[in-house]
Amino acid sequence: MKKKTQSVIDIYLAWPIVIIAILLLGDIVLWLTEPRGALILLPFILIATAFALLLYFTRQSKLQGALQAYAIGACEVHTTIFDEMPTPYCMVDERGNVLWANRSFREIAGNRPDARNILQMFPNIHKEMLEEDDVILEIHSDYQDRKYLVDLMRTAVTTEDGSAPSLYAPDQKTIAVYLRDETEETVLRTQLNQEHIVIGLVYIDNYDEVREQIEEVRRSLLTALIDRKISHYISSVNGLIYKLEKDKYVFILKEQYFDRMLQDRFSILEEVKNVNIGNEMAVTLSIGIGYGADSYQKNYEYAHTSIDMALGRGGDQAVVKSNENLTYFGGKTQTQEKATRVKARVKAQAFQELLETRDRVLVMGHANSDVDCLGASAGVYRMVTELGKRCYIVENTVTAPILPLKERFLQSADYPEDMFITGAQALQMVDNSTVLVVVDCNRPSIIDEPELLRACKTIVVFDHHRQSSETIQGAVLSYCEPYASSACEMIAEMMQYIADGIKVKGPEADAMYGGIVIDSQEFTVQTGVRTFEAAAYLRRCGADITRIRKIFRENFKDYQAKAAAISSAEIYRDAYAFSTIEPKGLESPTVVCAQAANELLNIRGIKASIVLTLYNDLIYVSARSIDEMNVQVLMEKLGGGGHRTIAGAQLREGSLPEAIATIKQAIDEMIKEGEAS
Repeated sequence: MKKKTQSVIDIYLAWPIVIIAILLLGDIVLWLTEPRGALILLPFILIATAFALLLYFTRQSKLQGALQAYAIGACEVHTTIFDEMPTPYCMVDERGNVLWANRSFREIAGNRPDARNILQMFPNIHKEMLEEDDVILEIHSDYQDRKYLVDLMRTAVTTEDGSAPSLYAPDQKTIAVYLRDETEETVLRTQLNQEHIVIGLVYIDNYDEVREQIEEVRRSLLTALIDRKISHYISSVNGLIYKLEKDKYVFILKEQYFDRMLQDRFSILEEVKNVNIGNEMAVTLSIGIGYGADSYQKNYEYAHTSIDMALGRGGDQAVVKSNENLTYFGGKTQTQEKATRVKARVKAQAFQELLETRDRVLVMGHANSDVDCLGASAGVYRMVTELGKRCYIVENTVTAPILPLKERFLQSADYPEDMFITGAQALQMVDNSTVLVVVDCNRPSIIDEPELLRACKTIVVFDHHRQSSETIQGAVLSYCEPYASSACEMIAEMMQYIADGIKVKGPEADAMYGGIVIDSQEFTVQTGVRTFEAAAYLRRCGADITRIRKIFRENFKDYQAKAAAISSAEIYRDAYAFSTIEPKGLESPTVVCAQAANELLNIRGIKASIVLTLYNDLIYVSARSIDEMNVQVLMEKLGGGGHRTIAGAQLREGSLPEAIATIKQAIDEMIKEGEAS
């Protein structure tokens, strides 16, 4: 640095001598043309030369000293400014050791041992962060009960010639650390968030059904007891509740008290079931809550979305929606069947009115279609055809279980050759007068041809599965009833209100009856009075029980695979049966998987059964229970869904042992959270 400074000083002091040399050259030229003028100019040039030489040789050291004194003073001022800067600041190496810190930083750190290393001061800052080539990070951290925003920035400490100062190693890299105390800001933000309003809706799921079970003189008492429990629960969290209708309430509360409801996991869901004045059926509630939005109106919309989701999933649960996520609580009891068919009639009439202005209907179910999916599609086909419209059933793949039933349609002269089409063919038919009817599915990710959802403007959904956070959006008509045993049951009810009733043909009746039999596990699961009424209607239409039983008989290899899965089952926590199916040689491993899960429930003490198979690079999971566990919640943790007692999921990554470990972990979480035992 000294040599460089010396050269700069020499250049500036030598400039007068250069100028004099130029003047002397000019004087020589002048001598050739005007000697007298050159002689007059020469003394002045000699005087200037003498003065420049005197300045160069006598003032150089003093000028250099003055410049160095100024530099030292400027450095001291710079150091003082950094040291007295109110922002805590320090320099650290790649190991986090503090190399230099200003006074504000030293006041925060004090004389504590951990203040010598930034990694010890702030545990959420890791060494790998400091080793990055371009470190520019903002990290929120705590130190000594204060909250700080820590800014990290890579710096290079060098001298003017690019070399490292004597105190630094030649290859040492440094990071500048700035601290900003945000304790008060965080406290104020928390207080502001706690003042936000939470809006909720409470619906009594089975108000009319419970009232019908008790004497008329005691009905007002039942209503009063329910009102009291709900009001007391909301009042306990400093909320305000208002009764909208006989079975509907709206409430508001501050967000700071909302945590209490989350911590007790909406205990009102269980408390209200204890209201009993002679009613055999327990009272259940559905709760929808919205919060976290920018306006009260948006929170109210969130609450409406949540209550619709809770009702669509069968009730007896709370759904909480914010602008970030959707959370479910409860859903432990069996969905109560509605005694009235009013909704089925209303939906049937709405569907009929919708078709009056349309020319073409495409019916589509989920991928890997099953018997319920085929039967429901055939039922919709019959309704649409009776109304004089063209209908096509969209299927990309034909699975082994539905092949015998589908062949009856293909071999019958009563049905056109283009009754079944592929997804690609259906896309070519779509226009403004096309209606897409989705049956036995309400999740866009698992439908047979996802492109049809985007291509069709008019969408209708008929499904019996509980809704999840992923649902088909924009449907002009949606009929989703989780109490129904199957989509075929729902369609069979609707058919009786289309055009004064429809006479179903034999193949259609067989397919629909088969869908009910399979999904209800031969009328043992999710079965109500209306299930038997739908089955009776199909029997009157010509469904042949003997023929259906023959169609559903298993082949020998499937039976062996199912028996092997049962014999090799593992019992987890003395209540959960796990097994796997080897898909090699099986026509439909996923069906065998479901059948094995059903059989495992016959073992005494088993609360739920989970059977897995690896097929076509996907892990298929079938989960079953009777009434002691909600397997839908379990499968939703894996990205799947279904019913409370029948659910499934598909995993695209990992191996079978890893999938089993993941499911076991999910069961442990449910037990910890009180959702399972």
